[in-house]
Amino acid sequence: MLRRKFLKGAAIAGAGSIGAAASFPAPALAQSLPEIKWRMPTSFPKSLDTIHGGGEQLAKRVAELTDNKFQIRVFAAGEIVPGLQVLDAVQAGTVEAGYSVSYYYVGKDPTFAFDACLPFGLNVRQQNSWMRNGGGLELMREFFKDYNIVQFPAGNTGTQMGGWFRKEIKTVEDLKGLKFRIAGIAGQILTKLGVVPQQLAGGDIYPALEKGTIDAAEWVGPYDDEKLGFNKVAKYYYYPGWWEGGPQVSLYVNNAQWASLPKPYQAALEAASAECNNWMLGRYDAQNPVALKKLVASGTQLRPFPRAVMEACFDATNEVYAEVAAANPKFKKVYDSWVKYRDDQLLWFRVAEGTFDNFMSAASQRKSKAPAKKG
Repeated sequence: MLRRKFLKGAAIAGAGSIGAAASFPAPALAQSLPEIKWRMPTSFPKSLDTIHGGGEQLAKRVAELTDNKFQIRVFAAGEIVPGLQVLDAVQAGTVEAGYSVSYYYVGKDPTFAFDACLPFGLNVRQQNSWMRNGGGLELMREFFKDYNIVQFPAGNTGTQMGGWFRKEIKTVEDLKGLKFRIAGIAGQILTKLGVVPQQLAGGDIYPALEKGTIDAAEWVGPYDDEKLGFNKVAKYYYYPGWWEGGPQVSLYVNNAQWASLPKPYQAALEAASAECNNWMLGRYDAQNPVALKKLVASGTQLRPFPRAVMEACFDATNEVYAEVAAANPKFKKVYDSWVKYRDDQLLWFRVAEGTFDNFMSAASQRKSKAPAKKG
């Protein structure tokens, strides 16, 4: 009896609460919040509707989540800020926010690379896991404080391709003297093998490759690479991009601007960034297989990096990490966390994920080669 009375009372109280909530004017909260307009440059040309489009998607979701009270205007690379100076503009407060990849700024400090990816590092799932559950986000937020920025994971391309080459790469010797457009720490690593790294924004790669100013270039993957026309000026397309196993794109927000945002707007920005992290990866996974088939059908020569080249690059990578960690305490602090997490992840992925993926690849290949059954 007591239980029935309690439940009946709770139901009446609950109905009263619902009625009170329903009678409260829904727009009241929205009306009490200010209209805010931000500018957000990206590091990418507008033609790249997935990596630049991630910034546009983020702005769209923020507007939707705030009843259009919080609006972010997105600018492509070069419209108001050069593509490789987005972080500087946010740090200085010239713009409120920016959308970029942190390895573009390793010239300031190699520690920036952890916010994007490191050679022979984490794949996209492992990067997300380290950021969200392995202490990565806390470490990077602490690092970014020195640059007057709060950063948010807000996109990922998945493992990238190794790039476009005007000549074949058959041995380690073929790397010597190669003028290669490559970003981040990977350029420093390849220098040990005789490569001459070049850092160029996305929109500047095609003309440099066409004119022979560079001999090779890496960008993202088949979908974007086809859009930029690299297959028209370089014949050989190599994989994998061992320097970008799961490169993260980040939202940068100026510290003062972040602190001045109402809490609901902060929550909207965080939620939209997390959505975009998944949105971008899903689009690339859907688009890349189709684009790769088109490229191969048009004459692109698809090539894996020779194992000897991969092993030489791996050894050079470990040398660079040891050198940088010895000279840079900030790098070492993050690296110690990151490398332990990477090694644990590799153990787990070797047991389950890698075994499954390798079997499925082999089974699919076997099925495609099997003769059709008669009858």
